[in-house]
Formats: sequence, structure tokens, C-alpha cells
Amino acid sequence: MTAIRAIVTDIEGTTSSISFVKDVLFPYARKRLPAYVETHGDRPEVQHWLHEAAKEAGIIEASRQEIIELLLRWIDEDRKSTALKALQGMIWQEGYEAGEYRSHMYPEVAACLHAWRGAGLHLYVYSSGSVQAQKLLFRHTESGDLTPLFAGYFDTETGPKREQVSYQRIVEAIGERPEHVLFLSDVEQELDAARAAGLHTGWLLRPPLEIPPQPRHPAYTSFDAIQP
Repeated sequence: MTAIRAIVTDIEGTTSSISFVKDVLFPYARKRLPAYVETHGDRPEVQHWLHEAAKEAGIIEASRQEIIELLLRWIDEDRKSTALKALQGMIWQEGYEAGEYRSHMYPEVAACLHAWRGAGLHLYVYSSGSVQAQKLLFRHTESGDLTPLFAGYFDTETGPKREQVSYQRIVEAIGERPEHVLFLSDVEQELDAARAAGLHTGWLLRPPLEIPPQPRHPAYTSFDAIQP
């Protein structure tokens, strides 16, 4: 195997439980989004993302309430909208800073990230959540602030996670050849796209999921089993 110099990791189902995002972060943002838009809607960065949401929906003119209803519907649909993710990140920041929750990490993740970084590997994140939300999640973990371990973050502005070109853009951005990069995810289609771009892949199948008899990607039940 070609020497791995960089690791790019997904978040949900990979470093952190899907339930934390689904059952804690999403409901928190949904509950607070209407009031947040009403009280922060005059801020330039909020105005920008509200405008981007309207443009994405093909709306030329809409009231603030109509945009709020649009965003709530997108949350319910789990729409991978960059505008929605950015606004959610702003709301989550208030929750993190208020100490209302800490982000979940699987037990071995922090130690493995520290070990990999200590061994000279460069670490990156690629998630459908906004870069802001990614930084918040890793800054406020149950294992402490992990952001110093990461060299960079990528979100859907880089491209969809199931498209080969997205991974080509990432390796170009980090200045590595694809054969020196390992991508970790729990989603097989994302791994397919990364492999098509020439990256090495690692398929995280956290219990109670089981590794199939003939997995199409190197499969692991935890970071401990990965030897980059």
C-alpha cells in the first residue's frame, strides 16, 4: 500500500453518532430557527444566506416568514443545502457556547486522531455540514477541543459527497496525490466516489452494523483497527 500522508474523515457515523446530529442538533436548530431569523435577520451574514436560500428555491421575492417556512421544510427533508447548513451552524454556535450540549465522539476517535497527527499525518474533515458547523462540533466535543489536530475542512461548497470530482478538488486543495490520501466514511457511495478519484478508502461500520462477508472497501468497526 502506498504511504498515507493525509486522512480525510466524514463525521456522522464515522467520528460521531448519527443520533447526535439527528436527535440533538437538528431538533435544536429547527426549534430555534424562526426566532433566530426574526432576531438576527438584519445581520449581513444572515441576510446573505437567506438570499442564497431563496435563490436556490427559485424564489424572486418572498417574505421573511415564507423563507422561514422554506428552511423548516428543508430541515424536515434533510436537504443538503449550503445556505441551510450555514444558518444551522450559526444557531448551533449559540447552543455550544451556552453549554447546552457537547458533541459526541466515538470512544477511540480522539486518541486515534491524536496518534495519527503525532505520526505526521495531516487530518481533514469532509462533511455535508458547513465548515463552521464542523469546527464547532470538533471544538466542543466530549473529548475536548480537537480542532488543533485538523489542517482543513471541506463541505458541500467543494461539491456533492457522492461525486468523484469533489474528491479530486480536495486532493488538489491539500496538495497531495490521491494515492497518498485515505478517506473514511460510513457511506458506501461516498467511498465509491473517493476511490474513483484514486483515494484509498475506509468503510466505518459501527456496531450494531456488521462487516459483510466481502466488503467492497476495507471495512472497520472502529478507528483502532485502521493502520494508515
